[in-house]
Amino acid sequence: MALPQGFRLAAAAADFRGKGKTRDDLALVISERPAAAAGVFTTNLFRAAPVLVAQENLARAPEGIRGILINSGQANACTGEEGLAHCRETLDMAAKAAGVDAGSLLPASTGVIGALMDMDKWRAAMPDLAASLGHADLERFARAIMTTDAFPKLAEAELALDGGTVRLAGVAKGAGMICPNMATMISLVLCDADVDAAAWRSMFRRAADATFNRVSVDGDTSTNDSLFGLANGASGIRVTEGELPLLEEALTDILGDLAYMLVKDGEGATKVMHISVTGAASDADAERVARTVGHSQLVKTAMFGRDPNWGRIVAAAGRSGATFDPDRLRVTLCGVTLFHDGRPTTEDFDALLREPLDGTDVTLDISLGDGPGAARLLASDLSHAYVSLNADYRS
Repeated sequence: MALPQGFRLAAAAADFRGKGKTRDDLALVISERPAAAAGVFTTNLFRAAPVLVAQENLARAPEGIRGILINSGQANACTGEEGLAHCRETLDMAAKAAGVDAGSLLPASTGVIGALMDMDKWRAAMPDLAASLGHADLERFARAIMTTDAFPKLAEAELALDGGTVRLAGVAKGAGMICPNMATMISLVLCDADVDAAAWRSMFRRAADATFNRVSVDGDTSTNDSLFGLANGASGIRVTEGELPLLEEALTDILGDLAYMLVKDGEGATKVMHISVTGAASDADAERVARTVGHSQLVKTAMFGRDPNWGRIVAAAGRSGATFDPDRLRVTLCGVTLFHDGRPTTEDFDALLREPLDGTDVTLDISLGDGPGAARLLASDLSHAYVSLNADYRS
């Protein structure tokens, strides 16, 4: 996967988990020139120190960001003033190693909540991080920010504009605590187009809302959710006002691919439910139904068990808070209608759905009537592995 022009990547093993330097857990991206930057963050009231510092630096220099520093294994959340001081110290170290200003770097962390940074490990890892700058590729970078992820998440796009071709590349980390509000876990997109900073930030927020804000693994929103975008103009190709929709479409496609991977990699997940709700009185009502169904543990476990249990879906829709006529509700799973006119169908859906429910992708269409409201959501199932993994997370 090709890196957009004007960016250099680094990765190093700092042993933040205390299990020996068996894998990279520290990553850095540096732009050769100041980049237009966008950031979208968790709305959890317990925002981690790196979220707070990233927001500060972004507000001070939205058109002059030089890079992003990410570590896995230590969340630096709920760590008070000491955590903030540690976060700023890590930026000082990385800035010195890369030859940039610390205020032009954005931090992100992921891992166990509540533990303070091990600053000795940070200091020890800096020479290796500096030495790898410009030598790491996107896959190594993506692996360095993983925690419980089963695989690295990467996406790319090329966009032909009047002035030439620009590149975008995205990476994401996330498998659990996935139910964001304006962001999800740790994700970033790099772009070498020359684009107006305000336009870049606006399209980034819209793209996040259409993608990462439409996924759920477990209904939990992390303290550290951060989504970054850097556009450095290194291609020399300026995006005209008329071409902004094309760039936004490419950006949305990349974030959509990454969001799908997050759900597919939900801790222990075996299914991705593509939930579509139509015919609601409003988009808000449609979203209430989609999220209630997608978050329902009973629906999730039914999907894991390949059980077309329409009763769980209907019950979730009914308690969602949305206003609709129950007699007009229609539930269709993988193209087979299970419920309409207030009662289940007479189809032998156990037999009809046996093969479709063996697959990874499961479509669930819910119609509430003939209203204009609609919503979509990607959600995972819930397996035994999710419980086992999260019960042992701090072990």
